[in-house]
Amino acid sequence: MKDRLTIGELARRAKVPVSTVRYYERSGLLQPSGRSAANYRLYSQEDLHRLKFVRAAQATGFTLDDITQLLRPARCGRVQGLIEHRLEQVADRMRELRHVRRVLQASLEECREHEETGRCRVIDTLSATAGSR
Repeated sequence: MKDRLTIGELARRAKVPVSTVRYYERSGLLQPSGRSAANYRLYSQEDLHRLKFVRAAQATGFTLDDITQLLRPARCGRVQGLIEHRLEQVADRMRELRHVRRVLQASLEECREHEETGRCRVIDTLSATAGSR
């Protein structure tokens, strides 16, 4: 049974903790292909590929629900819809991050301008903003 992997070997090859494999099992994303005579979970190379797919999909921001849908036989339109939705989320997040970058850059410039006073105006501004909430 060299083509069968134990849960530990599967986890090592996928570079994830065993707890992650168990979590995916509980979530229904992964199931052992069989059991050994000693009742150990056994996995196939296909299971390893599936686990790597789940990790790659998570790395691009898909939720476990999205991944469940991606793993089902699907028409391209449904898959495209999931990808389009994820792209919209990424675009929104990028807009938010650009705004945060502008605010931080302006704060840094203001802080540098008033460095000689010994009191950072950015802290004063943030303190006043926090107090008004």
